[in-house]
Amino acid sequence: MRILLIIIGLFCITPLFAQHNNEHIRINQLFNFGWKFKWGEVTNAHHLTFDDSDWRKLDLPHDFQFEQPWDESASRGRGYKATGIGWYRKTFQADSCWMGKRILLDFEGIMLTGNVWLNGKKVGGTDYGYLGFESDITDIIKYDTANVIAVRASTEGGSRWYTGGGLFRDVHLIVKDTISIVRNGIFITTPNIANQHAEVSVQVEVEGIKNNQKQLEILTKIFSPEGKQVAETQTLAPQNSRRPIEEVPLPKVIISDPQLWSCETPHLYTAEVQLILNGQVIDKLTEKFGIRTIEFSKEFGFKLNGKKVFLKGIANHHDLGAVGAAAHETSIARMMDKLKAFGFNHIRTSHNPYSKAFMKIADEKGILIVDELYDKWSNTIAWAGSAPWTEIWYKNLIEWIKRDRNHPSVIMWSFGNELQFQEERCGFPTNDWGVTTYRILNLLAKRYDPTRKTTVGMYPARAGGIVKHDPAFRIEENIVPPELATVTEVASFNYCWDDYQEYLKHAPDMIIYQSEAVTNELAAPYFGMDREKMVGLAYWGAIEYWGESAGWPRKGWDYSFFNHSLEPNPQAYLIKSIFEDEPLVYIGIVDREGDTRLWNDMIVGRKYISSHWNRQEGKTYNLYTYTNADEVELLVNGKSIGVKQNTTEVTKRNVIYWENVPFSPGKITAIARKGGKVVAQHELQTTGKAVRLKIETENATWKADGMDLQYVKVYAVDSKGRIVPTATGEVTFHVSGAAQLIAVDNGDHTSDDLFTGHKKALHNGFAMAILRSGQIAGTVKLKVTATGLKQAEKTLTVHPITN
Repeated sequence: MRILLIIIGLFCITPLFAQHNNEHIRINQLFNFGWKFKWGEVTNAHHLTFDDSDWRKLDLPHDFQFEQPWDESASRGRGYKATGIGWYRKTFQADSCWMGKRILLDFEGIMLTGNVWLNGKKVGGTDYGYLGFESDITDIIKYDTANVIAVRASTEGGSRWYTGGGLFRDVHLIVKDTISIVRNGIFITTPNIANQHAEVSVQVEVEGIKNNQKQLEILTKIFSPEGKQVAETQTLAPQNSRRPIEEVPLPKVIISDPQLWSCETPHLYTAEVQLILNGQVIDKLTEKFGIRTIEFSKEFGFKLNGKKVFLKGIANHHDLGAVGAAAHETSIARMMDKLKAFGFNHIRTSHNPYSKAFMKIADEKGILIVDELYDKWSNTIAWAGSAPWTEIWYKNLIEWIKRDRNHPSVIMWSFGNELQFQEERCGFPTNDWGVTTYRILNLLAKRYDPTRKTTVGMYPARAGGIVKHDPAFRIEENIVPPELATVTEVASFNYCWDDYQEYLKHAPDMIIYQSEAVTNELAAPYFGMDREKMVGLAYWGAIEYWGESAGWPRKGWDYSFFNHSLEPNPQAYLIKSIFEDEPLVYIGIVDREGDTRLWNDMIVGRKYISSHWNRQEGKTYNLYTYTNADEVELLVNGKSIGVKQNTTEVTKRNVIYWENVPFSPGKITAIARKGGKVVAQHELQTTGKAVRLKIETENATWKADGMDLQYVKVYAVDSKGRIVPTATGEVTFHVSGAAQLIAVDNGDHTSDDLFTGHKKALHNGFAMAILRSGQIAGTVKLKVTATGLKQAEKTLTVHPITN
């Protein structure tokens, strides 16, 4: 049988490695489709002959923990979801054309940890599920019968937040020559950039040439953002190598009139790397990169392409609302688009590597990334790995940096978070608050990327580990920066913006970045920094996320500017007013004062504010107008309530408070003036009764790739088409055609409902459905119904994939 298969392989219709057929040199097949899943521990589920006929069918990415019921007895830190086990299986046929080649399974991550079997034999796994791995299955794969991949994923571990569970990122099958480019084996830098030219350096790691007598040529072609070839470089790999992997630098090339990558112009070049043996291309990979310079200094903070840029960002966990932690590209892109629309230019990946798709989209959108590897450096405290941190830290660091180092969006590496108040969190037992551990990590990081600075996020503590809640010390009398912050290349502080100038008296060479800012302090963390000399800030939890709840029934962090469905709270417009120069005014009415709590030695909280004028007659309301203008005049039904001035006071700037404003049905209007001239206006109107539903869709280029999502927003509106935020009732989604309904949402972070099914209650007059395209183009019929409201219908198009 095997001889017959080899003969058949010689006559494949599309030879995998045929000369002059470069499209089939290497196969990188997305392996996300056609999996089966089972929740809970299953005995012998990794066996080849195991019967999985009753398992649920699904496609990846998938978060099995998010599907579990909310459980008030479970950890609030983990989002009131019980941890547990999930099993996946996938059956596939091997192509006889793969014979003689290396065959790999590439898992981008298994959450929280996991193991993989092929045909009953263990082939790999991960002890830290935020990073991927590849498994060589060349000697195990079968060509005369079906193959079965089995994956066991566990969410049990020491994480402080909601992690998600299972195969939450992409899986690929890779087929390549025995002489090939290694995993993450291309490294592109731009060491010298001027107005008229840019120098590009390419290094390629090659495997399979140990003791090789043949002459292997490495050729790299550089293509412009428009797809035109602009440069080429080549060299020969060493012969008679004694190492299994060779790092081969190619001669530097010059690109004339380079198009620089920036937040405003995220131009991306492409490097196409070929391995050529005896005149035949045996391997080929392409890698996107950007041409840009980054600089850090205590004098100016951060510069991109020689221009001062202040980081205006968020620090969140990696989940994505109604899809949980499943790393859908559409969900990531949607989130970044929303942030950019409100003036954000930066994301810190707290406190772990995000998906490869996340980095790719950040490159495309022009978002600046502080890329973070860990939470704590500990084998016991808040450690999410299944093997001790001290045993696997270096493997993780190498995988992480090599994976992300070509992304122009990544401007800094962060090794950890909230160090410097317990020695048990500080890595190796050197009794110096992690200073030695940092230096070890930094040395290894520079081996794989010498182009970026490194940092560590600091807990809001002082030198010597002094914290506010420690009664033995008076923290206000010890405003001395933590020892670790004074040796990191960039000093990253969580909160404490009002201490920075005092810190600099003790360590004047620090380059300061506010790695977490408190949302309830509103604009103060921004205005309180020396923005000319400091790097920037990232608001903690600016988007609601699952886990780290303040208490049931909240399912996660909600002290945020955007709810988990990305609908903005009024405070989001305050942030927009400080991040952007365009004149703005926005009305936010206080529904309730909210609450506060002590969190990581900081007071956090949020006032609950909404923007509608459907209120109770005879009552008065307190409200805010957020503005970057000089003054605001407030009118109710055309009658002026008064004029109030903006202030330059750090803690109140761009925030104007109005007390006891009487409600009267009609209109409330805020008019903003600058220099006496009207520059912006915002108006709320009392709506009528909700009479019908209205559909809005977001994805105009919805693709039939089996992965693309369509977000469908539904609003209850009155007879004039105005959204009625007080409307209630249950919405039902009816979907047929070239897509499937994968989640329903309404932005309510306290609801006990899951996000499955076809029904969802209106919340603030809003509901949402998320549809996933199939792999065949076509149309989708969507109908939305609710009792007492006129239904809405829409036909959507799923477009064919075009090259």
